[in-house]
Amino acid sequence: MAMRFDGRVAIVTGAGGGLGREHALALARRGARVVVNDLGGARDGSGSSTTAAESVVAEIEAAGGEAMANAASVTDAAAVQAMVGAAMAKWGRVDILVNNAGVLRDKTFAKMELEDFRFVVDVHLMGAVNCTKAVWDIMREANYGRIVMTTSSSGLYGNFGQSNYGAAKMALVGLMQTLSIEGAKNDIRINCLAPTAHTRMTEDLGARLPLDLLGPDMVTPGLLYLVSEDAPSRCILAAGAGGFERAYVTLTQGAWIAGEDAPEQVAARFGEISDRTGEIVPEMGAAQGFTELTKAQAARKG
Repeated sequence: MAMRFDGRVAIVTGAGGGLGREHALALARRGARVVVNDLGGARDGSGSSTTAAESVVAEIEAAGGEAMANAASVTDAAAVQAMVGAAMAKWGRVDILVNNAGVLRDKTFAKMELEDFRFVVDVHLMGAVNCTKAVWDIMREANYGRIVMTTSSSGLYGNFGQSNYGAAKMALVGLMQTLSIEGAKNDIRINCLAPTAHTRMTEDLGARLPLDLLGPDMVTPGLLYLVSEDAPSRCILAAGAGGFERAYVTLTQGAWIAGEDAPEQVAARFGEISDRTGEIVPEMGAAQGFTELTKAQAARKG
């Protein structure tokens, strides 16, 4: 059966262009009513305009869908709350939140000003926190919610010149991990999407990439699954050029080490500690302590 979102209300941040625009259009085509949020600023976060969001709303309405434009900055918690309030006043519900808004201020760490680091973290991490907090109680009361955090391979694996961006993007994975545990009893499913696409955020890489393969539309099918009724939870889905992969945060079996020469043993046995044979994907953070205590108790018995 076709994946539909009839009767659902979705908020997509950063939806004036690129990935966000594709997400908003696709959700609307499949029946969702969409809040198209976009500050309308430059890639570095400067400036603002309602034009970008209004243009996407016009596209949705021209195709027979329902949408409303919003130009709130995701860093402004009060403005975000007002955006959610407007959606509730118009449609009476919010079922889906796609945290997609972002900025870039790339420089090597040696040359980066702390304000540029702080601003990027504020937009990506605190922007997602503000939006998620604004819909959290609505979703809890409805016993239904689908939230996607837009992470990045720059956060998962690192990328030169993007310490601020990478730190913010990996922080979103940690946010997803905990909120998915807290939201489970109310059927609030939370996932991360790590996209590879040609947008204004990646335009500096253009000469090095086969741009014809990297359209944002090749990522959006993964997003639609992550916000569907049958969505998983706590998934990090990578997507780009029609390829879809899943990333995991894992824990090796490691080794038990103690004694006066413990530092030397850690060094000597680092290969054993790093061995991925039997690694696990922990259900929650406590799994690390449990694994370590299990080794300690086994060593004591031995």
